[in-house]
Amino acid sequence: MENILDDLKFRGLINQATNLEGLEKRLKKGKLVLYCGFDPTAQSLHIGNLLPLVTLKRFQRANHQPIFLIGGGTGLIGDPSGKNLERPLSDEELVKQWKKKIVQQVSNIFPDNKNSVIVVDNYEWLSKQKIIYFLRDIGRHFTVPYMLAKESVKNRLNTGISFTEFSYMILQAFDFYYLNQNYHCELQIGGSDQWGNITAGIELIKKKTGQEVFGLSLPLVTKADGTKFGKTESGTIWLDPQLTSPYQFYQFWFNTDDKDVEKFLKFYTFLTEDEIKELELKTKKMPEKRLAQKVLALEITALVHGKKLAQQSEKISQSLFYDNLENLSLLDLKTLFQSVEIKEIPKKKEILILDFLLVIGACSSKSEARRELENGIIKVNGQKVDLKTKVNQKMALFGQYFIVQKGKKQYYFGKMVP
Repeated sequence: MENILDDLKFRGLINQATNLEGLEKRLKKGKLVLYCGFDPTAQSLHIGNLLPLVTLKRFQRANHQPIFLIGGGTGLIGDPSGKNLERPLSDEELVKQWKKKIVQQVSNIFPDNKNSVIVVDNYEWLSKQKIIYFLRDIGRHFTVPYMLAKESVKNRLNTGISFTEFSYMILQAFDFYYLNQNYHCELQIGGSDQWGNITAGIELIKKKTGQEVFGLSLPLVTKADGTKFGKTESGTIWLDPQLTSPYQFYQFWFNTDDKDVEKFLKFYTFLTEDEIKELELKTKKMPEKRLAQKVLALEITALVHGKKLAQQSEKISQSLFYDNLENLSLLDLKTLFQSVEIKEIPKKKEILILDFLLVIGACSSKSEARRELENGIIKVNGQKVDLKTKVNQKMALFGQYFIVQKGKKQYYFGKMVP
């Protein structure tokens, strides 16, 4: 059996852990059941949720049993962790809809096999609790000073925290206890902001049963330039292909900074240490080819969206990157144009290049367009153009599509309309 802890240490995935030595001894005894919880606070998970999902899969591949907990109950309450203000309460019917979509996204990452992920919904047991007995049997194990000392609560004392969110810690602790009693779960993993909730569950189980269980938190993902991971100019990167297309998803990872790519390869792919080192050497020799970014993007897109869509996204991205637009099929172009901002180009006999660049949004004025054309950094559908160029339908890809490249990284898209 693979030594999962050694793998996690190599990848820098252990932020905090309770009794790491004890966990290592337990793992040597055989299959371990572990869980991670996700509250349905939107219709999709996003790439901020991806690290714990991939980590669950690492345990699965090491022959352990993962549980994916969807917080249908806790999602109605709201987790104060990492929040400065009270969360607005979500409508119960809306939470039900979000749960279904999120479970589908997760099923794509965990295809059926002998250790297929177990999906549970804490609404099933939390909704059946009677408040008097819950307070007597569970609440009495938590002192107010203990709860006030937790970061998720302490950080909210100045801005205020309701009893609703104050009680969240107890509900999550009860989840761990319930899974321990009903699924023999012995390990909870989560983001660094969940550490207080994780340890609360560990202590509840110890007080109720005397059993030692374990907790492990993952590092906060940051970018080398200090900007927030998972945010782009266009917004959050979602796992739902309707919110973030597979091409956009691939492109996000392909655009990873050279300073971050090694860390992200360790965090998000299943490449071995030797494979990562070999890829790093090749990338240093040929940085212009962005080999590490290409592998990173392909691996993660295949994990979330499947191999076929990942390969199509790679084809589109590489065709743009290497200026090989002739490689794109009509289906590729239709897929690409579903993922980008498109400007409508009137279907006239001819359009002067200066006017065309303004319509498609590549330049904000004719003087700018003239300057960029004179500098030779404008291409239309892979072809260099100059001040004399007149754009017509014959220049359009498949008689309809325009891709304007400005410099090395800026692209603008247009579609001819009657």
